Amino acid sequence: MSFSNESLGPSAFFLTGFPGLENYHVWISIPICSMYFVAIAGNCTILFIIRTDQTLHEPMYFFLSMLALSDLGLSSATLPTVLSVLWFNHRVIHFDACLTQMYLIHTFSIVESGILLSMAFDRLVAIRNPLRYTAILTNEAIRRIGVGVFLRAAILVFPTSFLLKRLQYGRRNVLSYSFCLHQDILKVVRSDRRTSSIYGLMVVLSSMTIDSVLLIVSYIMILQTVLSIASKMERLRALNTCISHICAVFTFYVPMIGLSMIHRYGKNAPPVVHILMANVYLLVPPLMNPIVYSVKTKQIRTRIVKKFRKDEGSSGAS
Repeated sequence: MSFSNESLGPSAFFLTGFPGLENYHVWISIPICSMYFVAIAGNCTILFIIRTDQTLHEPMYFFLSMLALSDLGLSSATLPTVLSVLWFNHRVIHFDACLTQMYLIHTFSIVESGILLSMAFDRLVAIRNPLRYTAILTNEAIRRIGVGVFLRAAILVFPTSFLLKRLQYGRRNVLSYSFCLHQDILKVVRSDRRTSSIYGLMVVLSSMTIDSVLLIVSYIMILQTVLSIASKMERLRALNTCISHICAVFTFYVPMIGLSMIHRYGKNAPPVVHILMANVYLLVPPLMNPIVYSVKTKQIRTRIVKKFRKDEGSSGAS
């Protein structure tokens, strides 16, 4: 009889906006949606500039294109439900749609982690062995790295949906955010969730944890190489090529660590704190990456300025 109120795979979940601030959802949506649109426009601009400028067809910029694509995927996966909750107060999401969104969010997050590691390898090769840089990072090698990063993420996250489908849920399942995350879905499970929880932990350990360790190792090797350079000017020039990537790494990992800490130690924190951290984790990296690379990378900045000046000149002439 106890199972009469439960089902295997509920028909729908209920998303949450900002509890207690429902009357202000339209106003809250203005900065959030503006950040989404800036993130999408910024990453599309990066892709367009690299695609159309032959001088930017180099390993560093190919990896930057991959980063922009993963940012676009992450933004596109979360934007529809965020808008539906904040603009229309439409909180219902079908179970399969929720699992699909969860799959895309976690896949693109792991893809981004893998690309950041690939970019660290790119900087390591460029600084330690500049004469063989293009020989090591050929177009074929970059293509294989990109495919490998995506396949790793897609394969690792794939079983999570099937594990969640096997679990039992109540009739009304209210999630904590305006999008679906694996750890959030596990909170509303009524049956034994240990297998799904352990597998989720294994996915994190075998992807982002390993990536972060290898990132640290890469930068230790980069620093060793830079410190061995006799000229101070050359040392600064070498480090300057890593600034944008270091900013991107911190922009990605700091919100992720913050969200993990809130989940583990902030159980008594107000729900709004959890919601803000989750939104920061998913929104800030796609927003900041194109801004950082446009400001700190001279080649990208110069091409964007030239493009706008050219468009202004053509519109003025017409």
